[in-house]
Amino acid sequence: MKLICIGRNYTKHIEELENEKPKDPVVFLKPDTAILLKKQPFFIPDFSNDVHHEVEILVKINKVGKHIDRKFAHKYYDEIGLGIDFTARDLQSQLKAKGLPWEKAKAFDGAAVIGKWLPKTQFKDVNNLSFSLYKNGAIVQDGNTNFMLWKIDELIEYVSKYFTLKIGDIIFTGTPAGVGKVIANDKLKGFIENEEMFSITVK
Repeated sequence: MKLICIGRNYTKHIEELENEKPKDPVVFLKPDTAILLKKQPFFIPDFSNDVHHEVEILVKINKVGKHIDRKFAHKYYDEIGLGIDFTARDLQSQLKAKGLPWEKAKAFDGAAVIGKWLPKTQFKDVNNLSFSLYKNGAIVQDGNTNFMLWKIDELIEYVSKYFTLKIGDIIFTGTPAGVGKVIANDKLKGFIENEEMFSITVK
């Protein structure tokens, strides 16, 4: 089981971090050890003073696929979720400046929050899903999959050119604008439309 993450998939998030708009999806991986265990708090790692929340729509792959054509991509998932790609932004900036991989800043233990899963059939259109993140009761990220540069089926087509997708693999589809620092005792809650998908505490 692998976590396949997409970076820079929302224009406003690209702008807020002053990144260049990519020609192709930006792809990186997290190991399964990055998954935050259920009902556990998120502990800020001691190697970072600037960990950011990045809320994202998740897709769980339901069958093995390679070189998947976009028109068939919808057959490879039947559940939608919500999660957080925690990022040690200070460490990531250092690594990027040196042209080094991001994994130490993105793939550390507990860096991937995976909330509950909902059947895809519950939604009229997965390309028009509203989702949000609240921190201490105030909304901090508010997104809609309609604003993705690459929609879910396009991402499945693209990723499967490089990696065989297997049952249980999860795609993190990118974060909208509004990423920000978390500190101890923050309470984070994520929603798809009006349904709560996860609730965690930062330590």
